[in-house]
Amino acid sequence: MRSVGRSGLRVSRIALGTMTWGRDTDEHEAAELLDMFLGAGGTLVDTADVYAEGESEKILGRLLVDSDRRDAVVIATKAVSRPNSERRFDASRNHLLNSLNGSLRRLGVDHIDLWQLHAWDPLTPIEETLSAVDIAVSSGKVRYVGISNYAGWQTSQVATWQSAAPGRTIPVCSQMEYSLLQRGIEREVLPALKAHGMGLIAWSALGRGVLSGKYRSGIPADSRAGNPVFASFVQPYLTEGARRIADATATAAEGLGVSPTEVALAWVRDQPGVTAALVGTRTAAQLRTALASEELEIPDQIAQALSDVSAPAMSYPEFGWNQRS
Repeated sequence: MRSVGRSGLRVSRIALGTMTWGRDTDEHEAAELLDMFLGAGGTLVDTADVYAEGESEKILGRLLVDSDRRDAVVIATKAVSRPNSERRFDASRNHLLNSLNGSLRRLGVDHIDLWQLHAWDPLTPIEETLSAVDIAVSSGKVRYVGISNYAGWQTSQVATWQSAAPGRTIPVCSQMEYSLLQRGIEREVLPALKAHGMGLIAWSALGRGVLSGKYRSGIPADSRAGNPVFASFVQPYLTEGARRIADATATAAEGLGVSPTEVALAWVRDQPGVTAALVGTRTAAQLRTALASEELEIPDQIAQALSDVSAPAMSYPEFGWNQRS
């Protein structure tokens, strides 16, 4: 268990993602995943109002009610996204509060443990967005608030604005893509989170599935890269550079006698500032492998080798002589 930033909220350091629930994962399969996750000591379950057009939240809600395990789960959901609409992201007060009520209804709960702003909305003044956050918390419908997919300056703007006056709700975390294949947040976002006492929930910790090793010899037909809907999501990580990192991960796994998935997750889990690594497994076998990473402690020498082979380009102004600590 880990604290979320400097807050009093504590969650499991592996989080269960539900983006496929209601689309690629049916309710029976979702129940099996939730049982396995909670049985292993997991607590943080992440969803969003737009996952499977709301079906993900509905399934999670039904499973919690049917099993009477609401108190065992830290429910994290999101608002802001409006897929397939003219306004892709909407963080207006109207949309946020309507989305929150919709999430509560679909989940069948009276409050959300961690409510996250899914993305930055350039069309809405940040003070309007954050006023909706304060209303959500003061109403009792939300316990903690986070952000997601925010740049470093956006993260700092939100945290600074909320810290400027008593009674405002300061975000406790940010959910960002972070893996051996995507380390861009180390330039600006991670330093901003550290400066403001916020934690990091790492989504796609397996590099959109590439670090599991499944793509080393081709594209499996049942994989996301083999699915026309999601192929473009995986494609950026099927480069020669990404292959070298995936090969290094597989080599480390072979030497340690574990799977590449375990190595990739353990590396992310142990990076400074990380609260939890988010795994969006579709099958029980995948989740079982992901949970096995909890038993793995990567030797320092191997962890450093992985960090070296995957190191992102760092340059002025976020790195160099002017940023010496």
